[in-house]
Formats: sequence, C-alpha cells, structure tokens
Amino acid sequence: MSDFAMPSLGADMESGTVVEWLVKPGAQVHKGDVIAVVETHKGAIEVEIFDEGVIEELLVAEGEEVPVGAVLARLTKAGEAGTPEVRAVEEVHPEPEPEPEREPEPSPEPFRPAPSERAKVSPAARRRAAERGIDADRLRGTGIDGSVTLADVEAASPGAASEEPRPRATKVKRGFDPVQMRKGIAAAMSRSKREIPHYYLTTTIDMSVAQVWLREYNAARDPDERLLPAVLTLRAAALALKEVPQLNGFWQEDAFAPSEAIHIGWAISLRGGGLIAPAIRDVDKLSIADLMRALKDVVARARSGGLRSSEMTDATFTITSLGERSAESVGGIIYPPQVGILGLGSIVERPWVIDGAVVPRPLATASLAADHRASDGHVGGQFLSTFARLMQEPPKP
Repeated sequence: MSDFAMPSLGADMESGTVVEWLVKPGAQVHKGDVIAVVETHKGAIEVEIFDEGVIEELLVAEGEEVPVGAVLARLTKAGEAGTPEVRAVEEVHPEPEPEPEREPEPSPEPFRPAPSERAKVSPAARRRAAERGIDADRLRGTGIDGSVTLADVEAASPGAASEEPRPRATKVKRGFDPVQMRKGIAAAMSRSKREIPHYYLTTTIDMSVAQVWLREYNAARDPDERLLPAVLTLRAAALALKEVPQLNGFWQEDAFAPSEAIHIGWAISLRGGGLIAPAIRDVDKLSIADLMRALKDVVARARSGGLRSSEMTDATFTITSLGERSAESVGGIIYPPQVGILGLGSIVERPWVIDGAVVPRPLATASLAADHRASDGHVGGQFLSTFARLMQEPPKP
C-alpha cells in the first residue's frame, strides 16, 4: 500500500483544492496517468501519479482544500496481497452511458460563437459542462486570461437541465487569483533570497548572426512554421547545460543532485498579473521546429489552465526573457530547488568594437544567478561564455 499525496506544484504553493477526481476506487493506474485536477492560486493543474497499481480509496472529497503533503488517495501496488483484479482506468462520470453521443462535425448552431471567439475552457471544465448540458463556450471565465474553470461550470445555471449544482461548487476556488499569486511569488522569492547564497554574472552578446539566421529561416516558411527568438535562447541554454552540467539539477538534502535530463522552465508572464514557469522537457533533444511547437503549446496551456503537475515540478533550470521591447537586463532569483536561472534582456543597438573599429551592433545582456553552494563563479562564467558562443552559432536551416 502506498499513499498519493498533494504534490508541491512549485516553491510558492502551500495548499490546493481537489476540484475533480478522474478515477474511482478499483481503477488501475499507471505511471504518468492524470488522476485528478487540482486548483491552486495559479489555476487548474492536471495531477499525474508516479506509481502503478490499483486505487484503494480516495481520502479527499472534491472541493476540499488540503495542504501540500496531505494524503489524497491510497494505492495498492501490483503484487501486494489483496490487490484486486486489475482493470483499466475509469473516468468519473455521474451517469456513464454505454455509447456516449459524439458531437457532430461543426454545424450551423445558432448560438455558438465563431472559432476565433470561442472561450478558453479547461479540459475538466468542458467535460463537466457537457455532463450538465451547458455550453462552456458561452460562460464568463474567472481563470487565467478569462479561461473557464471547473468552478465556473459548477456555478453556472444549467438552463433547461434539471440537475441542481452540487453544494461543493461554492467551496471550490474561483480559478486564477492574481492577489494570491503575488503573495505566493513573494513568499517563494523571499525564501530563495534568504536561504540561497546567490552570485551574479553578466555578459554581452552580439546578436547580429542570430538575427540574420532567424530572418532567413522565417522568410522561407509559412507564418505557422516561423520561429520566435526564444527558441534560439532555449536551444543555446540547453546545449550549454550539456557542456556545463553543474548548473543543471537541484539542491536537495544539503547536496547538489545533478539531472541527466534537461528540462528548462520558461518564465511566462500572465496577462492577469503574475508569473509561471512550466518545464519544456528534453530541450537538448528537440529539433528547432519541435522546440517551437513545444514552446507554443506550454505557453497556451499556461494561460488557459491546462498544465500538468510534472510540468510544474520537472524544470532543472529556468530562463526568464524580457522580450524585445523591455529592460536591457534582468537579475533573476533562483527558483528552489534549482541552482540557477538565466536572464536575457531586450536587444538594443549599441556601439561595439570589432577589429579595432567601433560599429553599431544589436546587443543583448545575458545574466546568470547561481547557487554558491552548488557552483562558483568559474563554473558560472564557463556556462555564460558557452551560452554566448552558441547564441552566435545558430543551427543550419
């Protein structure tokens, strides 16, 4: 028997609300299965399990808020005495039907908005809306960037449906809360500055080669296949971490635990206020086109409440980029238990000396904040110089 506990979905999380169970007692689960939807001040997160076996019992009711580490469910592992016969994972449906009706292909529905006007709806919210006979695309969302959450569906009138809203709906959090997110960020960053001995290094990078490469690459492709400059940053950082692995991993139990995988957290500024840094996995193994697709996907889901718990905990290193029209440099704060964060400022044309001549060049300031318990300035300098070199050696189209 093993326990499935409320995971810590970031250093700034203290508690979460189970808004939906996607399994019920007796269901078989495998590593990586999404078994619940948990709502925090950052929105709805699909929580995965990392054991295999059969769900014995669910200990927390939907709508109940519990602290990080509280036991949510008990699991009987395969081979343990008393393990019931294994069966496939069952999704929780109030009244499952043998043959659920498929929605027809888009037809002239009089009240459905055009595709460009469709609301952002979390997967859990859309399932529940279908069960209650509610058009989720017509609801006013309270989640990140106005996305519709499970709580919004529970609070909505079912219209012609006779089902009454469940009492637990009033207890569920109302999605993204910018005030609570700011408090959570402040608590996590205060802890980081208090407990982690930061050191800072900066370097200036000539971005002319990267800009020319990017223009040529994008000019030969359709708009949906073009790259953002962020992709070159992610690629260069991942390859630099392969060469300087002392910054890729975690500080755990008073020691540095290196990670073989390179999962980079990309800091995403939310339009409603706040910040979230989900992981893009195995960045060093992705092609430049696949990396662009992964970046688009994680940004879209971060802003609509569709992230998975592993994406909130897997990052081995973080990048914060201020974009093209922002400050010229940024000094990051390490996100524990990671040991480093790379910051990249906006590109600014400034004088630069080349072969003894002063010429205008598009320059960017890269900064590294690193944990002095895990590395020192020599290692940090190696990483920054490697990153700068790789930014000036983009891949061949």
